[in-house]
Amino acid sequence: MSSLIGRNLLAGPGDTPRPPGSGGDPAGDAGYGGDGEHPPRMGFFTDTSVCIGCKACEVACKEWNTIPEDGLDLTGMSYDNSGGLGASTWRHVAFIEQTKPVGHAHADVDHSHVDVLALAAQGSDTPPGDAAITPTTPGTERTGTGHGAGAGDADGNGDGRGELRWLMSSDVCKHCTHAACLDVCPTGSLFRTEFGTVVVQEDICNGCGYCVPACPYGVIEQRPHDGRAFKCTMCYDRLGAGQEPACAKACPTDSIQFGPLEELRVRAQERVDQLREAGVSDARLYGHDPEDGVGGDGAFFLLLDEPEVYGLPPDPQVTTRDLPAMWRHAGAAALTLLGGLAAVFAAHGRNSAPARRFWR
Repeated sequence: MSSLIGRNLLAGPGDTPRPPGSGGDPAGDAGYGGDGEHPPRMGFFTDTSVCIGCKACEVACKEWNTIPEDGLDLTGMSYDNSGGLGASTWRHVAFIEQTKPVGHAHADVDHSHVDVLALAAQGSDTPPGDAAITPTTPGTERTGTGHGAGAGDADGNGDGRGELRWLMSSDVCKHCTHAACLDVCPTGSLFRTEFGTVVVQEDICNGCGYCVPACPYGVIEQRPHDGRAFKCTMCYDRLGAGQEPACAKACPTDSIQFGPLEELRVRAQERVDQLREAGVSDARLYGHDPEDGVGGDGAFFLLLDEPEVYGLPPDPQVTTRDLPAMWRHAGAAALTLLGGLAAVFAAHGRNSAPARRFWR
């Protein structure tokens, strides 16, 4: 394992640490053979536009992986009581409340004078066939008329319903192509699987904590009373048995989709195109690009706003990218120092030779 770590740090062009090869096959680069000799790279595509915030993924993750509870008190941040990813939270559903509308809805309509209880008693005149239509439903027409209208028409002439929206997103370890946590682990506790994912072996982890600051997403954490690091394994045991991860299995809306990474990327782009055609111009993919600072993520997302809104770095970079250059500079400095010392000793030897002959 140490040889793999060394290869990961020192191989590759430029100052960016890259596994041997192009980086498109991290499992093959980790020693599992070439194409066809190991399973295809598997991953997650999380479509936040259909996440309902049920937290079924959080519960399923904890149940399957026997993860201890990490606090049952409300944080005061909406309905979120887990707060973020950590050693005992491998899936985290964020609740983000915004005054920004979805699609063409207006955000400047004052509803402070509306008696919502009286309106609720009156019921809704939304036709049953339109009840399931939301501002992000592809292929739907929005006329902006009546109480059942969605986000407004193509000219932005909505009825004002939609000035508040919830952004919900199930976050997870990204299983980076160029994983800095692998680079810095001194024991081989972190390893690359045949599916291209990154797993922590808790029985080998020595609790050094080097992987914690190495992760550009702040995913890995040490348990306070244990010291060892933990994170999502993408249910490595289930993958080996031909099953999908527990979180994807439990998701009722298919917000979390699991499968071969290349297929997921194609599916994700099609979904973005659908949303943009429906007027959701902010729809975008995050972590799907193999040319980004971490070589692309094994778990990527469809977002409805800027990454910073979801607590994600806008331009993640593998934190060990400068290590090869640092080692080269350190090696050059060491050689220069050794050369200088050799020159000093050589000069000292020449200057002392006549003195020894004189005293004889």
